[in-house]
Amino acid sequence: MKALSLYQPWAWLMVNGHKDIENRTWKPSNPGLKFRGICLVHASKTIDEDCYAFVRDKFPALRASLPTGDQLKRGGIVGQFDIIDCVTEHSSPWFFGLYGFVIRDAKPLPFVPCKGALGFFEIPSATCSPTQAPCADRVAPSAATTDSDAVDPRSPRFSQAHE
Repeated sequence: MKALSLYQPWAWLMVNGHKDIENRTWKPSNPGLKFRGICLVHASKTIDEDCYAFVRDKFPALRASLPTGDQLKRGGIVGQFDIIDCVTEHSSPWFFGLYGFVIRDAKPLPFVPCKGALGFFEIPSATCSPTQAPCADRVAPSAATTDSDAVDPRSPRFSQAHE
């Protein structure tokens, strides 16, 4: 299943139904901009302190309910949403990107620790569902090779790295 990593507290705002747009500054050629469908929300280990100032200024009613950084789950799946469109303009007060994924049906899920990645990445549904064991280190490998390939003599990258 596809997943997208967000800093906290953006991830919390998204899965709890407060934020209806996920902004991206990707290049126009990024194939991720064409994705539509259900997507898991991965909360990265990073806290975006600027988000708290943004919410305080633009959404004062949310301040009391917004958890502090030490109260937020980080480094795993925290929810899911349905991406229904990708826009370059939107009336939502949450839109400030170059591109904005329009979100609906966002909901929190039980926390499942796992590694994140940039852009959309795959989480194997059989090994990383909220009802099964934590999925740390089980993110499906991307098309790119890993750094360990450079030290494995069976890998084509070994000879390139050691020339």
